[in-house]
Amino acid sequence: MPSRSQYELMSSKDKNTVLFVCFSSAVAFFDFLIYLYMADIVSATFFPISIDPAVIRLQGLGLFAVGYLARPLGGVIFGRYGDIKGRKPVLLCSILVTGLTMLGMACLPTYAQWGLVAPALFIFLRLIQGMAFGVYTPLAWIFIAEHVPRQYLSLGCSYVTASFYVGVLACNAFFIWLTGSMTPEQLLDNGWRLPFFVAAALTFLPLLAWRLIKESPFFIELRDIKPKKHINQPFTLLFKHCRQSIFIGLMLTLIISSISTVIVLLLPDLIELRFTLNGDLFNFSHSLGIVFMIFGCIFYGIISNYQNFGKILIIGSLLLIVQMFAFYYHLQAGGDYILIMYALLGFFGGIVGMIPAIFVLLFPTNVRLTGMALSYNIMYGIVGGLVPFGLTYATMFISFSPALYIAFIGFIGVIMGLYFYHLPEFKRIDTII
Repeated sequence: MPSRSQYELMSSKDKNTVLFVCFSSAVAFFDFLIYLYMADIVSATFFPISIDPAVIRLQGLGLFAVGYLARPLGGVIFGRYGDIKGRKPVLLCSILVTGLTMLGMACLPTYAQWGLVAPALFIFLRLIQGMAFGVYTPLAWIFIAEHVPRQYLSLGCSYVTASFYVGVLACNAFFIWLTGSMTPEQLLDNGWRLPFFVAAALTFLPLLAWRLIKESPFFIELRDIKPKKHINQPFTLLFKHCRQSIFIGLMLTLIISSISTVIVLLLPDLIELRFTLNGDLFNFSHSLGIVFMIFGCIFYGIISNYQNFGKILIIGSLLLIVQMFAFYYHLQAGGDYILIMYALLGFFGGIVGMIPAIFVLLFPTNVRLTGMALSYNIMYGIVGGLVPFGLTYATMFISFSPALYIAFIGFIGVIMGLYFYHLPEFKRIDTII
């Protein structure tokens, strides 16, 4: 398998690959989250008119959850293909499918025009988009990990993770502009189509640099030295040799998905259920928190590596638990320093930036995408499908429910950190089975 010196610097090709994947990752999150921001409007456009706001909201959250539930299926199908045919073809396929589904959503007829056919088509496209997105995230980490020198593994993966939150931030900014430029009536008319057209255009944009991107050197070498019959059996090999890695991958994904879903996506709505804060200041605080989460991802990527991963994960998890409770106690006291508290919460939530580098090392090269896509998307589907509903319900009774949940996740992080701290050694990234 290809071997690169521990002290080798990134080449210009490596840097081009990192930039390509990071830009594509930001756009992919922008695409996937558009619906979260448009939930009420899209629900009113594609479903029968309801006078009950709760019903509209439930319809919206249900359609958002559909995208999460489709991710495991896409991860399994495309993940296996990526271990057999290569990383680059699957990357191209996921980008193209995402762009085409966004374009399709932008052109759909409404319920008033086509009746029940309209929501059926929207759900179908949302399912296809979720399947494509399901393989993209683990593939982005793998693509970087298999291109950059070993010393940049953690940093490179943290750049990709940070770029996901750049996509979230871009989504925030875009919809602030959109809602300020259009009235609710204009959005309900045809204005809702604009975000989907913009997303489709941004998705196809990275393909202009496609010729600069090369296949993973690990996969090229694997294809040359391993018999075809072994390459074509990723599921058999995965469940025979990597059952423990699958379980660990599920736990690591539980940490990533919970922190991302709660702190980045749900927290503003959950806080508004029980606390009253200045709207403009709170929205700015949330965006500032995401900015500091981006910094946190890169910070943890810089200081962590496969030798100190366990220690850093333990410390980072404990800091996140402490800050989450401090954040909620501060809200209860009036929220006068919400900017500082949100920034700190985002920074400590950046612990997710260090996890993908270890996630990649759990699986040998010839089953890496299959294993990561399977464990990542199964757990993300569970968290994305259940946590929004469960935490919303729990917060109505216990205001600290999000803090309690993140404390639970932080405790899992401590346990995983202890496991890695006592682990004699990690697999080499070029391991095959």
